[in-house]
Amino acid sequence: MTDEKELIHRAQSGDTAAFRALVERSRLHVFRLAYDMTGNRHDAEDLSQDVFVKAYRSLHAFRGDAKWSTWLYRITMNACLDHRGAASRKPMNTHEPLNDEILPSQAHAGEVTPDRAAESRILGRHIDAALGRLSNRERAVFTLRHYHDLPLKEIASALEITEGSVKSYLFRALAHLQEDLSFYRNDPGMEHAS
Repeated sequence: MTDEKELIHRAQSGDTAAFRALVERSRLHVFRLAYDMTGNRHDAEDLSQDVFVKAYRSLHAFRGDAKWSTWLYRITMNACLDHRGAASRKPMNTHEPLNDEILPSQAHAGEVTPDRAAESRILGRHIDAALGRLSNRERAVFTLRHYHDLPLKEIASALEITEGSVKSYLFRALAHLQEDLSFYRNDPGMEHAS
């Protein structure tokens, strides 16, 4: 496997095959982040393409101070925040299901029953609605930390904010989500309400 730094250097020198190799290595991560931020496959695909166009146009400015993945996360988050800001007057779409080929689902113990699948969809709608009520920064920090397992330092770099700000946004996001989803903890029968 070719070293990432070598691919970046070759791509910066005009080697389009090297850039394609970088895109291939990163495309699923970029798509998943865009999807997690938009909840819409079509928007995520469009944003992913935009991200790689922007990355190609800005490749000369990449100095390697941050990791390639962090740099792409920054471009992706900026594109998603711009997109979300433009669509902020519209309610956020509930996450559309993706096939396993694009975004493999996590394995569940035992067989998935229709009741379990329906409960999972209802819970997903409630979580998406709660996430949709977060501010752009809160949602971005929460998504990067809990869906993409990024360390606080990398989130700070990707969003160009301090680690203290990351902690603050994360704390507020968790507090809002706990409040919005508290009915699950307080009334087990509520999960069947839509």
